Amino acid sequence: MRNGIIMAACSYLIWGLFPLYFKALNHVTPQEILANRILWAMPFLLTILALRSQWSWLPELLKRPKVVGGFILSALLLSANWFIYIWAVNNGRVVDASLGYFINPIVNVLLGYVLLHERLRTLQWCAIGIAAAGVGWLALNSGHMPWISLTLAITFGVYGVLRKTAYLGPLEGLTLETLILFPCALAYVLYLWLTNANVFISSSELSTPWLLVAAGPITAIPLILFAAGARVIPMATLGVLQYLAPSIQLLIGVWLFHEPFSATRLIGFAIIWSALILYSAEGLWRTWQTGGKT
Repeated sequence: MRNGIIMAACSYLIWGLFPLYFKALNHVTPQEILANRILWAMPFLLTILALRSQWSWLPELLKRPKVVGGFILSALLLSANWFIYIWAVNNGRVVDASLGYFINPIVNVLLGYVLLHERLRTLQWCAIGIAAAGVGWLALNSGHMPWISLTLAITFGVYGVLRKTAYLGPLEGLTLETLILFPCALAYVLYLWLTNANVFISSSELSTPWLLVAAGPITAIPLILFAAGARVIPMATLGVLQYLAPSIQLLIGVWLFHEPFSATRLIGFAIIWSALILYSAEGLWRTWQTGGKT
């Protein structure tokens, strides 16, 4: 179990440090970063599958067109989530991005109720109500809804629902999603090359090509660590660890990138944090009562 906690914590730590990586590529458009992320993830994932001789799932897909259709939708949601996150980081909205992943667990609970018809307990409803009040407070004081945060939370939440009910495991599923997105990413990169707009080739900064190539393993490694850790630790423990990534992102946005974080905004975040505390405490209490069976 200890190794599982370490692996899961490392995955969230890597995700939390993502703003530093994408900020180093702020001279590259989000579209090109996303395309390279998909391109270089493909050989990395195929290498892992080859080392593990994990190919038996591929022939089965030919018999399951509905599975492929579901993964096309999840691939589109994942790419949309990635694009919005990259755009947010490179446009000085790391704090907004962190809020999206803070409210994501609450969104997951609500989506489970709406899409999977899961029953919600009283305290879970209370947590959803408090989180909604926090979002409302932020919207009221900024004059608009926190669209970046909500879009990140909803796209990743729906993606999570699709993957929860998916036929394939984490590694195979991510590989299939990458295979689906690969032709579009390759076509876009070729278009940039033909129009002399490919930063991978034309950048005067020697680090740029290496940073773009690194997008592949940087994408896949935390997902693999997370999948391995999630297998051996209780969901309640995983639920607490998931706040590590947005917490690091928030600190990076405020202290390192000096993004504005007013007292009014702090109140909104505090309301949402109280919802998360209630949600996590309820989950831990229920797990303790049932001896770790839920």
